Amino acid sequence: MTAVTDHDVAYAVAGSFLGKLPPEVVDELVAQGELTDYPAGTTVYREGAPPRSVLVVRGLLRVFMTSPEGRQVTIRYARDRDVLGIAVIVGGPVDVSVQTLAPSSLFSIKATVLTEAARRDARVAWAVAEELNRRLYATLEQTAINAFGSVKQRVAAHLLDLASTQQRPEGRLVARVSQQELADAVGSVREVVARILRELRLARIVATGPDSVLILDAAQLHDESWPPTTL
Repeated sequence: MTAVTDHDVAYAVAGSFLGKLPPEVVDELVAQGELTDYPAGTTVYREGAPPRSVLVVRGLLRVFMTSPEGRQVTIRYARDRDVLGIAVIVGGPVDVSVQTLAPSSLFSIKATVLTEAARRDARVAWAVAEELNRRLYATLEQTAINAFGSVKQRVAAHLLDLASTQQRPEGRLVARVSQQELADAVGSVREVVARILRELRLARIVATGPDSVLILDAAQLHDESWPPTTL
């Protein structure tokens, strides 16, 4: 991953909900923030940890919950210009964890700067409320897939999601994910996911390799998924 510059941070801020805040608030957030790089597979937030909010400057992250038995289910994905942790700033710690699925650069958001600005300025409070509303709708859509989609539909949707995010200009659609990681993401077990990948491979929809899935027919894979209704 190429080095992240101040210009990249400014671009991410402007493209996120933070870009709607008054300039003086944005300037203070940028001045007090800190950029940190994380390799793929890093857990950057664990359930119950102190509230923390970050802006994704570059990368891909998965927000997930873990059952007492160790099963995982995906709540949402976060990409470039997404903000994580607004809900925990407002409501306190929650039982979710956040993991990087690709090398990621995260810019910390000083919680006290944002909350104090929201208390004194209705424009900031409204921007935070809008962001929380977007996150609610996104969570409902992800819940619809998790609850009503078959395992095969969830696998197809997850592969497309990962591959489209990781794709480079004029590059192939490749989801860099192991069978176990894929099973964790869709709330299933590796054996079931392995069988589904075999079916997709025999249908010439995907080709599989060590810790990666190459999508050969994106349109057909999309037909195998169940896209949620936009709320």
